[in-house]
Amino acid sequence: MEHNVDIHAIRNLLPHRYPFLLVDRVVVFEKGERLVAVKNVTVNEPHFQGHFPHRPVMPGVLIIEALAQACGLLAFLSAGRPEGDNVFYLVGVDGARFKRPVEPGDQLRLEVKVLRSSRGVWKFATEARVEERLVAGAELMCAER
Repeated sequence: MEHNVDIHAIRNLLPHRYPFLLVDRVVVFEKGERLVAVKNVTVNEPHFQGHFPHRPVMPGVLIIEALAQACGLLAFLSAGRPEGDNVFYLVGVDGARFKRPVEPGDQLRLEVKVLRSSRGVWKFATEARVEERLVAGAELMCAER
């Protein structure tokens, strides 16, 4: 199901702000099942000044953080909670793998699927892609507070 959630709605759902808000738009949402979001990678992001000046590459930890933010959006939208009501914290990262570098000009496609949810703890299968090529993936756990 297509479900276009823009940056204004995302800012109401997630507590993150620049330079740490890493999701620009939700393009697919299936309640309690999956979510697909995008992050446009631009050269003027502050981490590129030092990672690496001669060849800018998005740090892997920020790719994982972008996936975690997409997981939080899936949980918030699925639960139907009022905007800004609760926070989801990243509490576990399993099997993280990085396949290709992500560079300025890329559009990172964040694909997250619910594996299970119980008592405020959610487990997700996640993949990050650029032009259909897998760049990273992990199983992430988030807890509601």
